[in-house]
Amino acid sequence: MKFKIMLENTRDAEEFVKAATKCGGNVDLHSGVVYIDGKSLLGVLAMGIKRELDVYVSECTDVAFKKAVKKFVVA
Repeated sequence: MKFKIMLENTRDAEEFVKAATKCGGNVDLHSGVVYIDGKSLLGVLAMGIKRELDVYVSECTDVAFKKAVKKFVVA
């Protein structure tokens, strides 16, 4: 599954990482040539707030994860 997100502040980043850690599969963020683990708060904060990020999720069937990150998705 692939989608784009925008995190507006550190609270959003914390919420995203918390949801990602509950996902059994890999959650990776991509921006430019940089890929980081979406389960790492430090990594997510290092990618930057208020910037569009590509999210790549593999093998995650957790409905709660999808519901939690839905509010961060951008078109």
